[in-house]
Amino acid sequence: MKKVFAILAVAAAVSACTTTTPSDTYDKRVDAERVRRETAVEKSVERAPKWMTELPVSTNAVYANGSAASQDMSMADYKAKLFAYGKICMAAGGKVSQQSKVFMLDNSSASYETSEVAIRGVCPDVDITGVETKEIKRIAEGTRFRSYVLVALPTGDANVLKKQKDQTRLQSQAAGRSKQAFEELDVVATEKQQ
Repeated sequence: MKKVFAILAVAAAVSACTTTTPSDTYDKRVDAERVRRETAVEKSVERAPKWMTELPVSTNAVYANGSAASQDMSMADYKAKLFAYGKICMAAGGKVSQQSKVFMLDNSSASYETSEVAIRGVCPDVDITGVETKEIKRIAEGTRFRSYVLVALPTGDANVLKKQKDQTRLQSQAAGRSKQAFEELDVVATEKQQ
């Protein structure tokens, strides 16, 4: 009988040590979520194309990349392209304005931080006509799509669309100027006749 009580005592002690408290359960959830997020970020970095860290170099084009995630594939593509276009725009002389707000509470029992950043890129004087999507790669990130986009803006004679746009603009200016020039000549001729 003593053996039965001894075994029961040992079993009770072992079960008391392995019993989880509610806070242990929540801590495990928090740790599992942190591990899940870290794993997702690591996979995103591992699966990113090489041109996300090493842009192609060319004497006839400017390259930029962008990355974004969304639950909608088209939105992920769209946002990634916007980031890439913004980089090209900034490289060509665009301006950026930024506003930040940070609130931090820190005391002996808790630490809390919230931050907000609003960035506006404005490129009114920068023409990115002819920009092309060179490559796009999509991966699944949990229930979201992550798009990696590589865009290129051809320069000089390589940018056919920009050349056409410039030629059309010049033709329009020439047509307007020629009309004005003939009107000026008509005024001079009329004055001489009087």
